Amino acid sequence: MTERLDAASRIALAAMLHDLGKFAERARPEDISGSEARLADHEQMYCPRKMAGSKFWYTHKHAAWTALALDAIEPLLPPLKGVAVPPFASWGEPGVEDSLINAAAMHHKPGTMLQWIIATGDRVASGFERSEWEKYNTAEDQPETGRNHYQARMLSLFEQIEAPKLDATSLRYRYPLVPLSPEGIIPRLREEVEPADNARAQREYRVLWDAFLDGLQRIPSSHRASLPLWLDHFDSLWATFTQAIPAATAFGTRPDVSLYDHSRTAASVATALWRYHHDCGHDPEHIVAGLRSREGVHGWGEGTLLLVQGDFFGIQDFIFAHGSETNRRAAKLLRGRSFYVSLITECAAVRVLEALELPPTSQVINAAGRFLIVAPNTEEVRSRLESLRAEFSQWFIEHTFGQAGLGLVWQSACCNDFCSRNSNESSSFMRLMGKLGAQLEDAKMRRFDLCGAGAPPPVFSDYLERVGTGGGVCAIDGRSPANSFEGGLYLSALARDQIRIGSYLVSSNRERVLVCKERLDGDGSLDVALFGLHVHFKAGEEASGRFGEAVRSRSLLRCWDYSLPADAKAALWNGYARRNISAYVPLFDPAHTVDDERYDRLREDHRVDARPGMVRTFHHLACEDRWMDVNARGGKGAWRGVPAIAALKGDIDNLGWLFSKGVEGCSNGGSTRASFARWASLSRQINNYFAVYLPWLCRSEFSDTYTVFAGGDDFFLVGPWRSQLRLAQRMHDSFAAYVAHNPKIHFSAGCVVVKPSLPVRYLADSAEEALHAAKTAGKNRITVFGQTVTWDDYAALLQAQQRLEELALEHGLSTAYVYSLLGLTNKAADTSLPENSLWRAHLNYRTWRHLVSRYRGKDNEGRRRQIHEVLIGDIGERGIGRFRADYRIALQAHLYSWRD
Repeated sequence: MTERLDAASRIALAAMLHDLGKFAERARPEDISGSEARLADHEQMYCPRKMAGSKFWYTHKHAAWTALALDAIEPLLPPLKGVAVPPFASWGEPGVEDSLINAAAMHHKPGTMLQWIIATGDRVASGFERSEWEKYNTAEDQPETGRNHYQARMLSLFEQIEAPKLDATSLRYRYPLVPLSPEGIIPRLREEVEPADNARAQREYRVLWDAFLDGLQRIPSSHRASLPLWLDHFDSLWATFTQAIPAATAFGTRPDVSLYDHSRTAASVATALWRYHHDCGHDPEHIVAGLRSREGVHGWGEGTLLLVQGDFFGIQDFIFAHGSETNRRAAKLLRGRSFYVSLITECAAVRVLEALELPPTSQVINAAGRFLIVAPNTEEVRSRLESLRAEFSQWFIEHTFGQAGLGLVWQSACCNDFCSRNSNESSSFMRLMGKLGAQLEDAKMRRFDLCGAGAPPPVFSDYLERVGTGGGVCAIDGRSPANSFEGGLYLSALARDQIRIGSYLVSSNRERVLVCKERLDGDGSLDVALFGLHVHFKAGEEASGRFGEAVRSRSLLRCWDYSLPADAKAALWNGYARRNISAYVPLFDPAHTVDDERYDRLREDHRVDARPGMVRTFHHLACEDRWMDVNARGGKGAWRGVPAIAALKGDIDNLGWLFSKGVEGCSNGGSTRASFARWASLSRQINNYFAVYLPWLCRSEFSDTYTVFAGGDDFFLVGPWRSQLRLAQRMHDSFAAYVAHNPKIHFSAGCVVVKPSLPVRYLADSAEEALHAAKTAGKNRITVFGQTVTWDDYAALLQAQQRLEELALEHGLSTAYVYSLLGLTNKAADTSLPENSLWRAHLNYRTWRHLVSRYRGKDNEGRRRQIHEVLIGDIGERGIGRFRADYRIALQAHLYSWRD
């Protein structure tokens, strides 16, 4: 089992690095290029030759640089020289054709079976038809944007979706050539980031290359003993430093897919192809003939591949399950449960990969509770998947009583399914993904196969005997049998683990998540094994010897880093595989103390945990937006504002349309094609806004915000209510920048303001109802205080609320006066009754009465008229007159702010 997995991992590594030369050649480090003669030798060996009369030259010179760069970084890779490295021959031995370096570098002129496997993975990932590939393989490096391959910076897929201008040179945005970071994933104007000269362009590549080499050395050397574990680390390293490098710049191609996404999908396809032919025992010569011609036996029409998709369903029920103690521990539980969803899907993917003996790079995506794996289409694989599906179902029935689950489906495919056939129809690849999606929807309707012949045993048959009755029902989830008593509560094992995770995530000495075959000694371990895998939250790497013993025993399968970056430009790389799991929560620091009168509404039992490093609960957060009115109480001052929290929930509109248009390419249809790499790139980029940028935004600008979940295409945030109103607008603006200001790509949101003691389930349901109202009203909207408005109107209403507060402070607008305006907004909105048209007259009268009361005496009549004109203009015409009933958003926010 280890031998086959290690061999597949080496295939994956060769495919991942087949375009390493594009990175190296553009950086041109002196220690790699060497002499001109050495470079010329490599060009002759690895690059296609083009002739015109008696003259010839080499194209795709990056292939030569792939071999040069691989040779240079070999000491930092797992052992590939002087040892057995199946399926490759030992690196460095004389006369060897099938070494890993040759398989990677010969992808433009393959000869042997292994070279053809890597080359086919490259072509399938790109979606090349045969004629297209032949043109591409003889073309010079010149992208459609007009810049050469040094200068060209990666385009935004988002900007191109139904773009009004079809010429790639007119596209305005590019990604800066920097490592993956919160700031680095935002596209910028072309003139800001795309150099016009080779010198500057190559300097940027050289800085990135040096950082990549430094990062490669940070992978623990002991982890090279486990190739799949090391490869998982390398995958995150490769993602960090190649996420903005254009993968293709030849044949007039639009450089809009990253080198990382192309490499990753090519590796997944190549690995599955090799495993299929290896396990079936096919003759290498027949494999080469089929892959070269794309016809006949072992050709591109043979169903060699299997797309395997897993999907966590019932996420809402799982996260917001409630028992008698759920609300009291809401903050810690929501954090633990949200992380647990990510943990379950990650471990399920690991379990599938281990069972199928595939490396981590075979997992193309894993975001928002869903993963996709490319596997070989063999009977052995399908049989193991059937067993895994039953195993997953039994785990969820036992631990969640069927309220959550994980669907596992698979779809056979051939290489031709990944290519564009007819530009007038949806691509073969999108039809393939449609079939897989339909299977997943069907699986959701047949959860757990309870009516099938292989149905799992009744959940209560021996469950109580195994777990014990404890104290009856778990106080946290309200349904599971409790089997322990901790902290004065009877808990189930799953609830106990969720509470522990909530504590581990904010602990400064829990920096890594380890997934092992066996339980490790020491604390930080979860009690419930996830599909037979043991999860541990461990301290820093030095304190544990970088987990070397667990690596040597092959018990350690994965080691993940989930820390937040130090700053917006910091590369998301710490030497370990990275998982962007929403882990940010607001903590108490020395600047926060509940002794402040701001927190005078807190009960005594909410004050005990207010120590530096402790999590601020919903009750603490509810007080954060209260403000000091220095003019109240005769100048003594008073804290104003309702102690309340707001839940903000949203997701991207028209996601299916977005994927269809984004993967199919621009409407010109000439220079872009639907491809596996494009689909993976779009999936990653959609997830990155919510999983990378949004947690940083919360930490840096809205530090009182609690991230319940953020990833995939949606988010759920909780925080002080006024901050959440501002955060919604900030998210809208930053998302617009993220999608290159394409007005057709947007999200909807719902926001509800509630007391912190409200049951968590009600909080979630209310936010979901608000989001539904925004979607129903036409999408690209937000619902707040029961009113649904466009984002432009929402921005204007926030400004109107700010203006209302200025007027209240300057002119002493009473709460009664502002409250009376709510009725006028209803009259202004309802024109069916004739008397409602008098709302302006009512406003004039009430405003004048207020001013007469505040500015008494004949001497102030002129001032009263002046202020009256201001108030009628700001509140009447530019407020109620413009927004009608929607002006309630500004009024409600003002009233909530001024209550004491």
